[in-house]
Amino acid sequence: MGHIAANKDDLLKRVKRIAGQIQAVERALESDLDCAKRLHVVAATRGAINGLMKKIIEDHAREHLANPALSEEERDKGVEELLEAIRRYSK
Repeated sequence: MGHIAANKDDLLKRVKRIAGQIQAVERALESDLDCAKRLHVVAATRGAINGLMKKIIEDHAREHLANPALSEEERDKGVEELLEAIRRYSK
């Protein structure tokens, strides 16, 4: 997947930031932080994960749906892959 390789460094940086945010959630739960601050940390983590998902969806759509070099069969496959990922993410 060429489009993943092209954005690999950016995606990995995002994942590392998310890992740090997950650790912050753990620390917030272990500490005496008030509920509002805990909610803020969790919300920030969710936002980062949503941003990662958005970027991957955009890249997938550009490469597997909008690419003019694709056959109709390849586009159909790209649509199904995207819809399945969105279904799973939405659960």
